[in-house]
Amino acid sequence: MAAPVHLNALRAFEASARHQSFSTAAEELNVTPAAVGQLVRTLEQWLGTPLFHRGLSGKARLVATEAAERALPDIRAGFERLALGVERMKENSPSGVLTVTVSPAFAAKWLLPRIEHFHRAWPDTDVRLDTQLKVMDFLAQRIDIGVRYGAGHWSGLVAEKLMDEDVYPVCSPRLKTTPSCLMTVEDLANQTLIHDLSMDGHAGFPTWASWLEAAGMNGTPTKRGMKINNSAAVLQAAIDGQGIALARSVMARDDLAAGRLIRLCPHIQFVSPLAYYVVYRSGCGSLPRLKAFREWLLDEAALSA
Repeated sequence: MAAPVHLNALRAFEASARHQSFSTAAEELNVTPAAVGQLVRTLEQWLGTPLFHRGLSGKARLVATEAAERALPDIRAGFERLALGVERMKENSPSGVLTVTVSPAFAAKWLLPRIEHFHRAWPDTDVRLDTQLKVMDFLAQRIDIGVRYGAGHWSGLVAEKLMDEDVYPVCSPRLKTTPSCLMTVEDLANQTLIHDLSMDGHAGFPTWASWLEAAGMNGTPTKRGMKINNSAAVLQAAIDGQGIALARSVMARDDLAAGRLIRLCPHIQFVSPLAYYVVYRSGCGSLPRLKAFREWLLDEAALSA
């Protein structure tokens, strides 16, 4: 019966163990590091055993004890079930907030131009958009659903494929001065290339080197040019005539349709090994607002295909 009294202490312990830091846990929980430390000490006193090794020389981060490490999976699972239980109680609420996580570029180039369709269908649901490049902890950050770009495997999350995409060069109409200009791979050799570094180092992320290799131009120098760590900004630089961008079709679709960009080398087909996925916590897929948004995403993706 005493365990519920220590729910805040358990949360402080779980966050501290996950971050290996009282300070970072305090930022997540919106309290002071001293408060987190006190909650953890209260839990240790109640349990009669330490949860972290203290006084380890040369250790800048918290190190959980072996017993604490064994308990963490069950504690995290318990918090997930509690969060899901709260959502169950809110299922019949006529209004509510749906927290959605996507990358800033996906929000700008695909989601935001279409989100009004969802608002019209579900006027009582307010969408809270969290735009992050880093991988979010859905439970700790209270994320309901998201769209991620990758190979389709994220620990603790259900992933359903939303969209595949092609990759191809694009440029501003002002750079393509004649119908035959910039239509062959060789034409690109002396152009300024715009590089997308938004997922630099991620296995499988398309690069100019991989695209040129697929096009039979292995060994073509690719290191020169502009380097940008946001896919939307990459396309904007191309729209502004700064060079040739290697576009991802999902991001570039609206700009191509509006004539802001022109696709080059259309005879070269290159399908990205990565794709977009709808992701959410296991067991949450039947929650009405989440289910509605998931189905809307899938419908919009089908219309965009």
